Parts: sequence; C-alpha cells; structure tokens
Amino acid sequence: MTEKSKDPERTQGHCTGRRSASGQDGSATLTRRSFIGAAAGGAAAAAVAVGCGESGTSAAPQQCGPISPSVDVLIVGAGLAGLSAARALESDGATVQILEARDRVGGRILNAELSTGDPIEKGGQWVGPTQTEILALAESVGVDTFPTYNTGNNLSLLDGSIDPYPANGLPPVPGADLGETLSAIGEIEAWAASIGTETPWEGELARELDGQTVEEWMRNRLTTDGAHHLFDLVVKSVFGVEPRDLSLLFFTFYVGSGGGIISLTSVTDGAQEARFVQGSQEVAIRVASDLRSGITFNSPVDRIQDCDGGVAVWTATERFTAGRVIVTLPPVLAGRIRYEPGLPAQRDQLTQRMPMGSIIKVNVEYANPFWRADDLTGQFVADEGPVRFGFDNSPASGRAGVLNAFFAGDDARTWGLRTKEEREEAVLAQLARFFGSEALNPVQYLESDWPAEPWTRGAYEGFTAPGVLVNYGASLRAPAGRIHWAGSETSEQWTGYMDGAVRSGLRAAAEVLGG
Repeated sequence: MTEKSKDPERTQGHCTGRRSASGQDGSATLTRRSFIGAAAGGAAAAAVAVGCGESGTSAAPQQCGPISPSVDVLIVGAGLAGLSAARALESDGATVQILEARDRVGGRILNAELSTGDPIEKGGQWVGPTQTEILALAESVGVDTFPTYNTGNNLSLLDGSIDPYPANGLPPVPGADLGETLSAIGEIEAWAASIGTETPWEGELARELDGQTVEEWMRNRLTTDGAHHLFDLVVKSVFGVEPRDLSLLFFTFYVGSGGGIISLTSVTDGAQEARFVQGSQEVAIRVASDLRSGITFNSPVDRIQDCDGGVAVWTATERFTAGRVIVTLPPVLAGRIRYEPGLPAQRDQLTQRMPMGSIIKVNVEYANPFWRADDLTGQFVADEGPVRFGFDNSPASGRAGVLNAFFAGDDARTWGLRTKEEREEAVLAQLARFFGSEALNPVQYLESDWPAEPWTRGAYEGFTAPGVLVNYGASLRAPAGRIHWAGSETSEQWTGYMDGAVRSGLRAAAEVLGG
C-alpha cells in the first residue's frame, strides 16, 4: 500500500505515536456541549502518561478517584465505527482520543499490494447501493467506487458437475428445488419484516425463532437437496459459520438488516455490487488523516474504570481520562477488557455468547483475468472442496487478474490448522477445476487468516446461537454508565458490513452528545 504524507500509520507507538487531541495547533479545543461538565475545557493533553519512560514498564494500578477528563470522549478502536464516531464528535466541537491495539487504522478492513502496485483487500471490501453511509463517507474523502466484474456466466459445482448459470441468476438446481428455495426465502423475509431490526428479540415470534438453529429449521422446512445446498451456501458465505451454529432469529434479523437474502448474496443491486478503486482501507486512512483527534497505536485497552466525574482507560503503559468512552470492538473482544465497576450482568453474559465467524480470505493474482475470455465472471459456488465461493477481484486498473476465494465455517476451522502452503495448493486445485490449468500458475497468493488475527479473532462478524438474542439482545447497544458501544454488530442496518460500522459510530456519537 502506497504511503501518504498524512497517513496516520506513519506515526506509531505509545508515548511518541500520538497527536495532540487538543487541536492541530496544540491549543485547547472547547466543546459546544456540557455533557461532561467544565473540567474538560481546561485540559490540553490527550492522556496522562504513567510509567511510559525509557523502561517501558506497565502502569501501576491506581484507585479510581475523582476524574478531571483530559478529553471529552475516548474511543477504543480505530476501525470505521471508531473513526466515524470521532468524526461526528469533532464536527460538534468535542475533543476525542482514539486508542488502537494494532499499528494501523481500519480494523477488519485491510489493504495489501499486488505485484503491479494496485491495492487489493484482505478484509471487507464490497459495497451495495443501499449502503448509503459508507458510500457517503467514502465520497467525502475522495475514495471512488467501481463495479464488481459481473459479465458472462458464473459457475456452480453441485454433485460433482460444473455448470454455468447467468451472472444475476441462482445456481442451477432442479425445478422443485428452486421452487422450494424461493418459497423458503419468502418465509424468512416475511419473518424479518415482522420482527424488524430495532428490537428483534421481542415478541412470541422472536422466541420461536430463537429456540432453534438454522439447520433445525432447514431439516423441518426443506425437502429437496438443492434447497438445502443453496441455504447452506448462504449461511457459509454471509456468516462464515455452519447452519448448526446459528440462531434462526439472528439469521432472520440479519436478513432484514441487509434488505433480504437476494440483496445479501447478489452483485447487481446487491451487497457485492461495487468496490473501492483505492481499496477499502483507504477510506479509513483518509478519515483518520482528516481528524484532529489523537490516535495512539499499539495500545490495547486492559481496563476501563467508570469513576467520579469521568472514565479512566488503561493500557499496559498509560492511563487516559475522558468524560465518556465508546468501545467499538466486537462483543467477544470487548468482553476481555476489565471493567470497574463490573458491567451489568446481562451485558457481560452477552459478550460471553457472541463469538466471531470463521473466515480465511484468499486473493490469487494472475498476469491477467484469463477467465473473462471464456465469458466467465470469475464467480463460483461449490458444494465441496476447501473453498466454496469466490469472485473476480481484479483491480480497477485492469493491470492484473485476481480471483478471491473463502475458507468459511468448518472449512476455515479445519484448514486453519494446516500450513499456508497446504492451503495454497488446495485453493489452486479448486480454482483449476473451475477455470482450467492456467489457474495453477499465479503471480502470487495472498491470504488473511482472520480467526488467527489477535485483535479480531474471526470474521466477518459476531453472531449468536439460539437463546442469546431473546435473553441478552437488549444489552447489545444499551450504554453501561459512561461506557457506550459501537461496532458493526450493534447496527440495526447492514449489521456485519462496513456500512453498519459507520452507522454504529454515528449512533454512539449521537448518544454521547445527547447524554
């Protein structure tokens, strides 16, 4: 990825990797709101450093006495949720400090570089026409979109047979199977409309749906192999889990949050319609570069104290103070932070029950997109093999051809235990089944093992098993004292997507400003 002069990743570390949160010129910035009292106005520093000298020793625990906040709001996490919250808070005059465990911004979005110098995404990448918040944010910082390649035929591997089907159609299955599939899709989408996306855990229908897995529903509802295959593919590709892992209520809510199953799985008019010319992480990089807020990298948060007059947030080497804190981590990671006083029991129980999906994303670079000459889109689905779905992921410049593919659910879990070399060999063999022997000779193989990534531990998003949403869903967004929650999992629309992350940051910022 080409570095920019304003790229926040160029400045890293604890004591030295921080810009002043008081303003670009170092002068104190006052808020227009009084949600934390007058104490914030007199502080110009972004943090109180404790034990952050040459020795690098950890900060000693201290009692939580009265707080004189150094900034209005501390944000944990520099992904799209945290950056969007910071942007909104700054526009209202608030002072903000961001703490990030990684040495970069972006969270679950991450650019890499092809041999041609073009960007390629190792994490989240696609946007659809109804994902208005991420599209508006990208436009505001000058990051452009281009359409996902979708000309020609897709390929389907079902029962050992590879068959083409139209780019905007469903994979080929017998007529009865397709009819049952469409009927089942209609049933799910009717339920989604009934429960809504704001409080889907309420009502008798919610209890019925949350009392079973998607696999149980499939066994009882679907009678044809083709319908089973298509729903299994939807669950793997959209959630990165197996149908047996997933609550039917969570599945139904998620379908509603993304505008329906066809929207979630389609290219044209769907969630995979477009990509970012400069790579998705460039949106985060440019937003971060435009902020006045300080971003402290390599600083995972260990402890958050809700004190008299504010919050104290601890890393291994520093103590930061603020009026409020917004935690943007996935719930399972947010639950690993120590809170004083302890979180409400329902919120703590939720974080114990919302794991991440399992996805290893692969990009295979070729000298050119050779499959297009055969009138193929590069998209494929399969009912067997190590990778079950993929797309043409070639850059906007056209200077290289790229096929991406995904180990998902059980495939990610089992292949994640093997070596990268073994995974590469298996992926190339699968691609060769679809696109011929030319697929065996890539320029380079890139992968991102998200379950092994220490500050993510999975992809694409947190999900719930049966019983979780009905019992604990009300705690997903509810603030705990001065602690507010953001992150894509907390969004009512486009949960699990970049758009959902942006929406969640805007909501959390509004909560703080209205507090």
